[in-house]
Amino acid sequence: MDFYEVIKKRKSIRKYKSDPIPDEVVNKILEAGRIAPSAKNIQPWRFIVIKNPDIKKKIAEACRGQLWIADADLILVGCILEKIAWGRMGGYMSSGPVDLGIAIDHMILAAANEGLGTCWIGAFVEQDVKDILQVPEDVKVMALTPIGYPAEEPKDRGRKDQKEIVSYDRY
Repeated sequence: MDFYEVIKKRKSIRKYKSDPIPDEVVNKILEAGRIAPSAKNIQPWRFIVIKNPDIKKKIAEACRGQLWIADADLILVGCILEKIAWGRMGGYMSSGPVDLGIAIDHMILAAANEGLGTCWIGAFVEQDVKDILQVPEDVKVMALTPIGYPAEEPKDRGRKDQKEIVSYDRY
């Protein structure tokens, strides 16, 4: 599929079929995250792939009761290793959230290219997710996404015109 078509096609999916994703497809998606760029090439991330139905259900509950998340074949959890992330981005912050955001986005687009649906999940109770997955205290859980075959065709929600979000030479 053409790269720009993948970007246009990708939408948040909240209903999934129970069809399993072939391992080779899962590995392509994980590889897309592995090769993503990061500040100083530190790669301050760890990805957890959840396929166990009981664990998926617990994670969905930790995502503020969004139980539909567990219907996807797998849930991908992105974690930031704060201790090793480059700490001077913009002179005021760690690169960890940006680095992980790029990697997760690579994986979400790779999933779309494979005909799979995703939905970036930001509504979750981090400590609950950490407890369920035994994530060390010094590691931050930043993003979750179910990945599976879509059981819906979501409506187009529209996007702002470029002139509303882009300026040249100054703000």
